[in-house]
Amino acid sequence: MSQVSIAERFTALHRPGAPLILYNAWDAGSARAIAKAGAKAIATGSWSLAAAQGYADGQEIPLEFALQILARIAAGVDLPVTFDFETGYSQTRVNLATNTERVIAAGAVGVNFEDRRIGGTGLLPAEEQAERIATLRHAAQATGVPLFINARTDVFFQGSKPLDHPALMEEALERAHIYAAAGANGLFVPGLVTPELIGTLCAETLLPVNIMQTGKAPDNATLAGLSVARVSHGPMPWITAMNGVTEAAQSALGTDG
Repeated sequence: MSQVSIAERFTALHRPGAPLILYNAWDAGSARAIAKAGAKAIATGSWSLAAAQGYADGQEIPLEFALQILARIAAGVDLPVTFDFETGYSQTRVNLATNTERVIAAGAVGVNFEDRRIGGTGLLPAEEQAERIATLRHAAQATGVPLFINARTDVFFQGSKPLDHPALMEEALERAHIYAAAGANGLFVPGLVTPELIGTLCAETLLPVNIMQTGKAPDNATLAGLSVARVSHGPMPWITAMNGVTEAAQSALGTDG
């Protein structure tokens, strides 16, 4: 199957009310294990991909290294693969376009692309982030691959608590509309866990909504009823796996108390 066909298949998996469940991988081995479990697609998570190689999150792992891992994942599974691109590893739009082409060349058919300032504080202005999303879209079009751009906004993920989230909805919806007009295909809102607000967001944006499940969001059935189109697990699979390794090692070493 061509990369274009795989990209089209991935886009079709985003159906409000029947969410695509993504249990995030960090290397080819974890991707194969997740595929074996019956996954319909594979997503990387920046935190876990970096941590698996001894790096901190926030684009600390070199892009070249991350792309090698991405290529191994894409080659190792017969599923669509989406890459956590963070902020694109570039502040300039020229390099951002080049990096996007490299992500596609490595085999990805989707990316997460976020609006926070890595190495700084707060979020980029919505209009500036929209220009960056448009850069990704134009770069993808040049390759012929209909890249799924999952626009991540950290409006709800900047240290706020759920009680603060109603006051943040207006900004989230404004960013959703601006990002959609710039060429985004989906809206990722990590940190949002309140059912009523999730339902409002799904109803008032044309973009398929992605919720991150860290154990605090509603279950899959509830999210489906709210018209969520995608559920991802962020760093939780890595944390679960590493806790399991630690516990097994403690048992083997006789250090488990």
